[in-house]
Amino acid sequence: MSPSQRFMIVCLALCLAHAPAAMAQRQPHIGYVYPAGGAPSTTFQVTIGGQYLDGVRNVHVSGDGVEVAVVKHTKPLTQKQANELRQKLRELQKKKGDPEAAKEIAELRAKLAKFNRDANPAIAETVAVEVTVADGVEPGERELRLETPAALSNPLVFCVGQLSEVSEEEPKNSAAGAAMNVTLPAVVNGQILPGDVDRFRFQARRGQKLVAAAHARELIPYLADAVPGWFQATLTLYDAEGEEIAYADDYRYHPDPVLHYEVPEDGEYVIEIRDAIYRGREDFVYRLSLGELPFVTSIFPLGGPAGTRTTVEIEGWNLPAAKLKPDIREPGIHPLSVREGTRVSNRVPFAVDTLPERVEREPNNEPEDAQSVTLPLIVNGRIDPPGDWDAFCFEGRAGDEVVAEVHARRLNSPVDSVLKLIDPAGRQLAFNDDHEDKSAGLTTHHADSWLLATLPADGTYCLHMGDAQHKGGPAYAYRLRLSPPRPDFELRIVPSSISARTGMTLPVTVYAIRKDGFAGDIAMALKDAPDGFELSGWLPAGQDQAQLTLTVPPRPTEEPVSLRMEGHATIDGRQVTRSAVPADDLMQAFFYRHLVPAGDFTVVVTGPQRRMAPVRILDDTPIRIPSHGTARVRIAGRRGLFANEVQFDISEPPEGIAIRSAAPNRRGLELVLRSDAEMKPGAKGNLIVNAFTMRARTRPDGKPQGNKRRVSLGVLPAIPFEITEP
Repeated sequence: MSPSQRFMIVCLALCLAHAPAAMAQRQPHIGYVYPAGGAPSTTFQVTIGGQYLDGVRNVHVSGDGVEVAVVKHTKPLTQKQANELRQKLRELQKKKGDPEAAKEIAELRAKLAKFNRDANPAIAETVAVEVTVADGVEPGERELRLETPAALSNPLVFCVGQLSEVSEEEPKNSAAGAAMNVTLPAVVNGQILPGDVDRFRFQARRGQKLVAAAHARELIPYLADAVPGWFQATLTLYDAEGEEIAYADDYRYHPDPVLHYEVPEDGEYVIEIRDAIYRGREDFVYRLSLGELPFVTSIFPLGGPAGTRTTVEIEGWNLPAAKLKPDIREPGIHPLSVREGTRVSNRVPFAVDTLPERVEREPNNEPEDAQSVTLPLIVNGRIDPPGDWDAFCFEGRAGDEVVAEVHARRLNSPVDSVLKLIDPAGRQLAFNDDHEDKSAGLTTHHADSWLLATLPADGTYCLHMGDAQHKGGPAYAYRLRLSPPRPDFELRIVPSSISARTGMTLPVTVYAIRKDGFAGDIAMALKDAPDGFELSGWLPAGQDQAQLTLTVPPRPTEEPVSLRMEGHATIDGRQVTRSAVPADDLMQAFFYRHLVPAGDFTVVVTGPQRRMAPVRILDDTPIRIPSHGTARVRIAGRRGLFANEVQFDISEPPEGIAIRSAAPNRRGLELVLRSDAEMKPGAKGNLIVNAFTMRARTRPDGKPQGNKRRVSLGVLPAIPFEITEP
């Protein structure tokens, strides 16, 4: 290979730049942040546990007012280092009565105890950072990401609190009968290690309505290697004599427990937190809010029509009012909270829609008492009392399609709905208990129901709704949609964090959550992206996920960039645009996978600024490939960039599509794609094309040694395609 050819190949690697060095680097992963938050006007140290954190240089927290400085990166002990510490420990134990030796013995034992616990390499490395939260910062959840030279980590929750905060002090709060003193109201930060039980002592006055709310799964939603797949906290409240007076191991269907207790007399009380089955390790992190705090337990209705202000009844503890009238005009799910002085309650979801709405009326348990409704509409109702059934009748015509959908569990209601559609002859036409909603990434029991039915005849139909567990009460609210299908979609973009070298092109995955039968094409695009960011690819009809490519600018970014991505589709003759929600594909309990939403699609571009022409597809897309035929694709790049030594193939190619030839030209590259009998007309997708060269290792004298091996140079922008008739 001539020097000029080598230079061209190096240029290609830099321009395509999903480079082998970047591919070989392990992605940094963070498994916990402790403490997972702090109060305004404070500076404190935080430990971040994870893996592949070498060279950590920045910690990014979304929003304003939180500054973070890296202090130290610590890797776990090797077996050799642990053996050396054990030998040193044996020698120190001979120095009985020496206070300095005793102190060092305690430190060595702590290090060895951590070494023995570090069976999980995913949290074995730690990074100590100093966090400063500015005065007046708005309380709420942020996202924390860690940056190494290799990449940007996954995000974890970091909270800016509204109360004074303390961190547990081991062993003051864990030894038998011991408890750490705290002054209410406060947020207590802690970790549960194996078999650990944390206790906190506080003074309370008669008549106080205490709220103790644990935040654990809210901080780290899924543990890949644990059953259950999260830290399952429990709370126990004791009086001054050590008698148990209240207990909670969840809050309705939420794993994080909430305990409410009206104090009967002045005195000393102790709150205890532990894992339900006495597990524990460093990523069993919690924040415990404790005091006479406002807490919303339920609202009614769970939503309202767009363009109006709905009066909402609220129930809960320590609330300043019994009603709200939120000014929310845009369709979607919006958070509601109440304020008591300077304290803000927990947030509850509130749904806004464009359909007409009605309130359920009782009695409507039996068909003869069914509430008459006209489609389309949303009914706001309650399953109350326990065992209640609500029936709704409507007139239908033969051939009509009708959708019945419940929003309850997804809106924080304990309802586990079940739906039955009865035809005019009294026969059950359709039934549904649980329906999976993949957009609800934090849900493990998809308790809301959905059914679609084609009506067989003209007449009066009756929809019955109840609770599958025969439960009910004032908090068991629901929103029931009865309408023709409303085809629509949501989007998720994975991963939520990307780090790329300048000029790099790299794959990302987009998931479509298709609704009410929508199966059309979805065109993908960046919205208001800075210059140099380009997206290539689409989500073809009928497909629920696709790989696209993102190309970043040839210059580094000073700060992380938050990109926005949209999908565009034609539905019933109208243009529909939906934002792609950033998400991460997380595993729970060794098996289950969830698309967990994140706040930002964050990209960091690193490396030196490069003077290069971007690699682009010159032809209109999708590229139309005749069945049993070929199609040419012209790829633009700097002249001479695609040297003859460079080869190309398709990553995970669809059955029946291959690259017939690849030839450099004065504008860049021309690929010829071939389709055979396996590909039928109408098939669609994206082609991710790899660039590589075959290279042998060289000896010190410069001569080749051994067989040639494949060296990746990167990927081209995704090539959307469609198979057409011959």
